[in-house]
Amino acid sequence: MPPKNKSKKFQAKLKEEAKQNGEDKSVKKAAVEEDDGKQIEVDEMIAALNSVSGGAKNPEADETLAARTSNGVLMSLPTSRDIKIGMFTLNFHGKVLVEDADIELNYGRRYGLIGQNGSGKSTLLKVLANKEVPIPDFIDTYLLAEEAEPTERTALEYVVDEGKKEIERLEHAAEKVLEVEGPDSELLVTLYDRIDELDPSTMETRASTILCGLGFNAKTITKLTKDMSGGWRMRVALAKALFIKPTMLLLDEPTNHLDLEACVWLEDYLSKYDRILVLVSHSQDFLDGVCTDTMVLQRKKLKYWGGNYSQYQKTREEQDVNQMKLYKKQQDEIKHIKQFIASCGTYANLVRQAKSRQKQLDKMVEAGLLEPPVEDPIFRFKFPSPGKMAPPLVSFRDVAFSYSGKKEDYLYSDLSFGIDSDSRISLVGPNGAGKSTLLKLVVGEIQPCEGDVSLKSGVRIGRYHQHSNDQLDLDVSPVEYLKKRFEGLHDNLQAWRSEVGRFGITGEAQLNPINQLSDGLKTRLVFADIALQKPHVLLLDEPTNHCDMEMIDSLADAINAFDGGVVLVSHDFRLLSQVAREIWIIDHGLEYWKQDIQKYKEKLRKQNAKI
Repeated sequence: MPPKNKSKKFQAKLKEEAKQNGEDKSVKKAAVEEDDGKQIEVDEMIAALNSVSGGAKNPEADETLAARTSNGVLMSLPTSRDIKIGMFTLNFHGKVLVEDADIELNYGRRYGLIGQNGSGKSTLLKVLANKEVPIPDFIDTYLLAEEAEPTERTALEYVVDEGKKEIERLEHAAEKVLEVEGPDSELLVTLYDRIDELDPSTMETRASTILCGLGFNAKTITKLTKDMSGGWRMRVALAKALFIKPTMLLLDEPTNHLDLEACVWLEDYLSKYDRILVLVSHSQDFLDGVCTDTMVLQRKKLKYWGGNYSQYQKTREEQDVNQMKLYKKQQDEIKHIKQFIASCGTYANLVRQAKSRQKQLDKMVEAGLLEPPVEDPIFRFKFPSPGKMAPPLVSFRDVAFSYSGKKEDYLYSDLSFGIDSDSRISLVGPNGAGKSTLLKLVVGEIQPCEGDVSLKSGVRIGRYHQHSNDQLDLDVSPVEYLKKRFEGLHDNLQAWRSEVGRFGITGEAQLNPINQLSDGLKTRLVFADIALQKPHVLLLDEPTNHCDMEMIDSLADAINAFDGGVVLVSHDFRLLSQVAREIWIIDHGLEYWKQDIQKYKEKLRKQNAKI
């Protein structure tokens, strides 16, 4: 039944019931007022709101739940769609990540949450998703943290079924609100609007549009979720989140499993999200296209800036310059006051002036002295020079490949090229077209169906792929991990700590178990491992998935300075714009793109407009 019709009938039915019970409600309300009864009515209203508990809320199932504690005080009204939580504190494994901060999330705004690796961004999203702080129950939350379940349903059926469940939840909530608040409730209007938006008569069309935008086609959209890889099931879960449109959508690196085409589509889609969106992303380009506000998690505080990431950078730079001027001016004034006091000595006529100046100084201290602006730590690393070797380091000769071995399934054929010490090749194209497969052919993980792939004798390959973090030994410390991997390289603890420290893993994190590191710090450890291998060629498959902005810039500098060959697969336009010298499109073969990466993005945007 079409929901616009259904919801109108549903409204009529509920209003009729309300009319029939009108006398009872009127008597009840009058009794409340006679009994100085505002409190009873408020209690009933809040009970109704609590009954509208978020159907999109996904319970936390990972092992980090027991490792974190948080608290805060709800400062906004319990009926408000804007959220303000004061005195917010967050601890993880006994370490304070956030202390006495404010969380402010306004309906209709899209927040980019940024901060260094290990600062607590992902942990904060989990706290919000599980309502471990006092978020009103009627605000439904969804954190994209798990893949869609492997089921007998297709991707399309999975998303549509979730939409139907959401309609049932909303209708039940509307009944409860009408029962307590009556037909004039503002919350009831909101619920009716959401039921109308979901419209079962157009569900399949809208779900198909979202799935196709995320990279599905006419064939894969009808594939059972149990037959999909984890990456594709994650896309189904993302499609579900976008389809049901929760009041608070929390996305932690949503582009990690997407190709460039899907990233461009998602950027455009989220730029119109009209509820509350909190987004963690390593891509400046993506944040700029989506966000209206920027939240900075720094020094255990949350600070808010209007505008996207680029606007935040510009505004912050201007404020830092002004703050530094005021700080220096105040420090000069303090210096002069102290010099004057010291010069007064014991002369009676100057002692009174010295005391006056001291009082002036005491008042400045009491009011709070200005602090210099926070400087982001500069982090740089490099891949050591492997030494020059005559080209080509890697050769493809008339290579053809398909996983089935059948010619009609070939991802590409007649591939012939070489990878040299000065190669900077960026592979782009849709997922499943063969980008990662090309890298597997280089390292010999798979063999070509035709032609051959050869490596020059003595060539060392350093490889980062999307599961590199999963292959770390999580029970040992970063220092112990590298010590086992490169036994005999150093004979003292300090030298090993220096190896880890060069990649931004500092302090206690060097000696604590790897399972306590953030995903970003685990990625840094993988790069430390690769650097110690002294490779001649780097094969980097989505290396920025868990990197912060600082790490991406450092990686770009390291790639540009590297005295060896690089083949890069990435959906991060920020990184590609800095390092790509050659752009190869892998899509039913290989095409050499002759323009820059921004022109390629424009091309993708035009393609998406036709979906």
